[in-house]
Amino acid sequence: MPDLMDQLAGELTAARDRTLLLTGHDEPELLRQHSPLMSPLVWDLAHIGQQEDLWLLRGGDARCTGLLPPDVESLYNAFVHPRAVRDKLPLLPPVEARAFCAEVRGRVLDRMERFEAGQSPDGMAPFDVAMVVSHEQQHDETMLQTLQLRTGPALLGPGTPLPPGRPELAGTTVLVPGGPFTLGVDGTDEPFSLDNERPAHTVDVPSFRIGRVPVTNAEVAAFVDDEGYDQPRWWSARGWQHRCDAELSRPQFWHPGGTRTRFGIVEELPADEPVQHVTAFEAEAFAAWTAQHRPGARLPTEVEWEKAAAWDPAAGRRRRFPWGATDPTPELANLGGHALRPAPVGAYPAGASAYGVEQLMGDVWEWTSSPFRPWPGFTPMLYADYSAPFFGDDYRVLRGGSWAVGASIVRPSFRNWDHPIRRQVFSGIRLAFDA
Repeated sequence: MPDLMDQLAGELTAARDRTLLLTGHDEPELLRQHSPLMSPLVWDLAHIGQQEDLWLLRGGDARCTGLLPPDVESLYNAFVHPRAVRDKLPLLPPVEARAFCAEVRGRVLDRMERFEAGQSPDGMAPFDVAMVVSHEQQHDETMLQTLQLRTGPALLGPGTPLPPGRPELAGTTVLVPGGPFTLGVDGTDEPFSLDNERPAHTVDVPSFRIGRVPVTNAEVAAFVDDEGYDQPRWWSARGWQHRCDAELSRPQFWHPGGTRTRFGIVEELPADEPVQHVTAFEAEAFAAWTAQHRPGARLPTEVEWEKAAAWDPAAGRRRRFPWGATDPTPELANLGGHALRPAPVGAYPAGASAYGVEQLMGDVWEWTSSPFRPWPGFTPMLYADYSAPFFGDDYRVLRGGSWAVGASIVRPSFRNWDHPIRRQVFSGIRLAFDA
């Protein structure tokens, strides 16, 4: 257990280093509302500290007074203050927000250092620490979305190099034979899994085929060039209505002439890179358009996605990751946010699942056809409003994790969800077909 707490302390530090890098800008940049869809960066910064204070210093008991006065702490309640109005709140200035986060972190690490074998320091459990790591890493990804939406000179640079791909894999599929598999996880298998990933249960899935790699920019560019955004026959009724209302004509941040803007840099659109910044409706329309020459093309269900990612048919059990039990490394997946973009398709052959499906972890979140619903036997575990208020048809499930996801928090059972109209997220497409 002490080794686990040491590991978690390292993950806390890595997440904070990333947070400080993403918020290490001039005060006007941190206070500015770059989009009504996103918070000012300074709100995310102080909210990260407020949640760490709540869960690791107060045991999740909001009745206990934290390091911030109650009237200030209430400014960082995400359920009370929508993102679009947070720039109007009397938020902590950046200097004070950084100092608050540092004070909370210092107290947390002091408690973790007092840890003794077989005991949790002051009631602090490893799960609580892992949850706080995940929360901060998720906000780091959110802040990257904000920085992609901002206008003005580039702040982040081009990103780190990525391995070459195998573009000939674009459009290819692999067979996932039918049969039962274990969907979801239990606390013994994934001790840091969240309530909506549990419990593990057996599901029988018919045979299907799934894209070996995500859909590329070149494939979607062909859809755009074929006037796919102008033909309602490829779109659902709701999707077409949104396409018209939002005046969509191509993936977000694309420009006519084959260029895009990425974190303030205008560059040529990489043909063999997974497409990102598309809505679920765009993904569905692309699949319908594809079906005219590849019959049956559609989005996978999240159950199909998880089987393709996690099940090992030869062993008759789940894998910890698509490639096996080894923790993610730069040779296996594009994670952690350093590259600032997806890797070319085929860049990670060693990261393939037992069925030969590649790039299931990292690069882009992949839209599925599934609404966000609980697994049978669902039990809330963090607090009642963590997952349950979002169950239903209003939210669509995304799987896999993008290039911006922290490597320490990714797993095949992780379920992301968002409104199907959202595309500021690093969201892409993988096709499936009935076998």
